[in-house]
Amino acid sequence: MTRRLFGTLCGLVFLVNLGRVGFAPLVPTIGAEFAVSTAVVGSVTTLVWVGSALPRIPVGYLLTKVPRHHVVLGSGVALAGAAAFTGSAESIRALQAGALLIGLASGAYFVAAVPLVAELFPGARGRAIGIHGAASQLAAVLAPGIVVAVLYVAGWSGVFHLLAMAALAVTAVLVVVVRRNPLPESAGADRDFRSALDYWPLILVGVVVVAAPGFVWQGVFNFYVTYLVGTKGVSETLANGLLTVVFAAGLPAFWFGGRLADRLPHVPYLLGIMVSFAVALGALVVAEGAIALVGVTVLLGATIHAMFPAIDTFMLESLPADNRASAYAVFSGFAMFLEATGSGAVGFAAERASFDAAFVAGAVGVVAVAVVLGVLHIAGRLPGGATAAGAGGAVAPRDE
Repeated sequence: MTRRLFGTLCGLVFLVNLGRVGFAPLVPTIGAEFAVSTAVVGSVTTLVWVGSALPRIPVGYLLTKVPRHHVVLGSGVALAGAAAFTGSAESIRALQAGALLIGLASGAYFVAAVPLVAELFPGARGRAIGIHGAASQLAAVLAPGIVVAVLYVAGWSGVFHLLAMAALAVTAVLVVVVRRNPLPESAGADRDFRSALDYWPLILVGVVVVAAPGFVWQGVFNFYVTYLVGTKGVSETLANGLLTVVFAAGLPAFWFGGRLADRLPHVPYLLGIMVSFAVALGALVVAEGAIALVGVTVLLGATIHAMFPAIDTFMLESLPADNRASAYAVFSGFAMFLEATGSGAVGFAAERASFDAAFVAGAVGVVAVAVVLGVLHIAGRLPGGATAAGAGGAVAPRDE
């Protein structure tokens, strides 16, 4: 049962993430189709991530009342409906609304599914989260190719109609799997949402760690093709290829990053990832030539995607079972909301200055946050900082 459920969840998360990242390779097409500026197109890509952030805390409360697998099933149906609506959009306003709806469905899915995955494999949470994340990342790798192929056959709307049909099919399979095999009773009760807020120091640390690079990353990958073509002077074909490479580098990063999260001390590992990402982003700004751009792209993709299984493992290992899902939802909601604004912010900064300036500022900001967190960690002021991955120890909430 566990393996069948896990496999179906990996199939659904592929489609969930395809809905989120599918807008990035469509940026030039959307701009031309609706005759809108870079900033307006940036708002579309921002809305899908804002939508992914908005339901997470409310769904965290819902999870104290409704079984997790019911929320997962509901998110699959919602994704299908949102994708169908988006594919039928005839104005930029409707497209923005569709992006928001797809984001809402994805946010509900991740809040319910990631803690469920962690409970299915309590002895190897990092490994399971990493594999689940790799399935999600595979969608990002294939998204440019899928989008380009569908554009030739059915236009941009066909991308979302295809997504709607696939989401319905996989959700139906998941219904069958759950009905034939009862879920394991391994999760904590998690019936008191307010008590989850007692863990706000740990939640705050998690938000800062992932949102700093995540904010910058949103702007980088959504405008990667535009940046490479306009600033680096490469062909659109090569730029789309490099977008695929940056996501492809995330596959081994998720796979092995989750395993490392089970073995390495959490905070030093996370801070190392933050600094590595900033260095890679700085290298992108100065890189010239196809070979250099390929190398930097691999480094950039590997570092940022290693962050996600690492931070999820840190949070889910550090929280007690009775508050794990709801507290994770609060962390995830705040972090995603902050990250979601990155695309619009980078698009605005690029119009006022340049992409290079925006990327350098982002890299410096990430390093500054990492330094502050490092000092606090050395001083023993970070909650969860002494918890080793895989130790399974919960961080006690503060009394205040």
